[in-house]
Amino acid sequence: MNSSASEAKNVLHLGLPTGSLHDATISLFAKAGYFIGGSKRSYNPSIDDPEIQVRLLRAQEISRYVEQGFLDCGLTGRDWVEENGSVVEVLCDLPFSKATSAPTRWVLAVPENSEIRSIADLAGKRIATEAVGLTKRFLARHGVEAHVEFSWGATEVKVPDLVDAIVDITETGSSLRANNLRIVATLMESYPQLIASRACMLDAWKRDKLQRLMILLQGAIAARDKVGLKMNLEEKQLQSLLATLPSLRQPTVSPLATPGWVAIETVIDERIAREIIPTLKLLGAEGIIEYPLNKVVY
Repeated sequence: MNSSASEAKNVLHLGLPTGSLHDATISLFAKAGYFIGGSKRSYNPSIDDPEIQVRLLRAQEISRYVEQGFLDCGLTGRDWVEENGSVVEVLCDLPFSKATSAPTRWVLAVPENSEIRSIADLAGKRIATEAVGLTKRFLARHGVEAHVEFSWGATEVKVPDLVDAIVDITETGSSLRANNLRIVATLMESYPQLIASRACMLDAWKRDKLQRLMILLQGAIAARDKVGLKMNLEEKQLQSLLATLPSLRQPTVSPLATPGWVAIETVIDERIAREIIPTLKLLGAEGIIEYPLNKVVY
């Protein structure tokens, strides 16, 4: 095999989402150590790894292209994998989003003054949604027949004039509340997932490359909202300090050149750093340094 053919084979074709997840995804990859360049209008952005080729697509489409082999792997929501009925390998959940680390939810909502109070009340009603398959399967599980129609967007403004209810995606519920909508039921919760085609997972090189990428992405997510702490302390105060420090593991303690002093390093939640640093100082810690983290790999 010539070198050009070998180089062509050793490329991982990766699909990433455009739209609302785009910025959060680019930021996640940056934390994982990958710089993805190009404008949002570019569907073939550059990445500083010659063994990865990125394609930007709508999250709704990625699982289909992975299943069909046009992409080796991709990052998309669990909801779209299920909506499309895609047969793919799910490597892991990646709990990040544009707003919170909580999962997004597909919910069935109606106007606040609607007489619809339960799923059974939807019988014979009109429902608008982008997730037609998910909605039909949900209603079928509850023995309810209703007219489900596809919505191209701005779904929340279609009730009550055009439809009786909607099924829409939400993270915080703020858009639903702003439109005076009430949630009747939650159809499913969804995180972004790293998925791969079955053919990709049978290729030893691609499988290894993807698993390495997964470790870095998971490490970047694990590091979110955490910081590192370093400090020096007289050894006689060590036990008092250790009782105070809510570290992920036992902190690293190393002797200093100065007799009777030790250096301590640990990782804590960023939200408690401002509470604990003054306490550490009062316990006698010196040279306290707080620093950001890109990755925490367990």
